[in-house]
Amino acid sequence: MNTPHVVVVMGVAGTGKTTIGPLLAARFGVPYAEGDDFHPQSNIAKMSAGTPLTDDDRWPWLDAIGDWAQQRAGLGGVVSCSALKRSYRDRLRAAAPGVVFVHLTGDRALVEDRMSHRKGHFMPTALLDSQFATLQPLGQDEAGVAVDVTGSPEEITERAATALTSLPEPTP
Repeated sequence: MNTPHVVVVMGVAGTGKTTIGPLLAARFGVPYAEGDDFHPQSNIAKMSAGTPLTDDDRWPWLDAIGDWAQQRAGLGGVVSCSALKRSYRDRLRAAAPGVVFVHLTGDRALVEDRMSHRKGHFMPTALLDSQFATLQPLGQDEAGVAVDVTGSPEEITERAATALTSLPEPTP
């Protein structure tokens, strides 16, 4: 990766987006943005109460992330965002056509175990099933890579960075 990509670290809750995103950004020397920070308070309140978000809840959140990604085009950056559906990724690409995705993947038992050990996060383990039910993995025609989340954060970051170097350079 000579020209910095804008990378969206995606996946269901508990796959490590907030852990791997900053490590990947540091690895490439670009800024990191926490996708959860783009949520309006109403979304956080819904999720905290165990209520899954609707698409209508997600559009303003995705638009805010897309705006950030568009502003980083040609400069590089990493942002976390579940981006579970193809339509969500399409919306991000509409705002920032050069984005690429790192899809963090793992089996449900591992992800649930990791979620049960994290402290202070608004997303309850009870919503994990709805996340997996909603998930549409990256399509063959989508710019991005799938990275398994077994191992240490450093190992996962290394796999992601290596996989990203195989992608074509972004177009401005």
